[in-house]
Amino acid sequence: MSQITLYLDDATQALVEQAAQANGLSKSRWVAEIIRKYAAHEWPQDCLALAGAFPDFPLAEENQSSQPADLPRLGF
Repeated sequence: MSQITLYLDDATQALVEQAAQANGLSKSRWVAEIIRKYAAHEWPQDCLALAGAFPDFPLAEENQSSQPADLPRLGF
């Protein structure tokens, strides 16, 4: 298992300690779980479950073709 060093200001350190204690975890475990949660390259299951759930939801291409020419396009 590797180790890292984090430099935190006092207020952030207090937040980590409080959150870890509230969740019944060590600070290391709590930080590791937060990193896994926010650095994951996967969509959460509840988001994936919504795929196709809105059959009448317009596609971006359909919206752009019906958009007046004088309005700027955002390129999404």
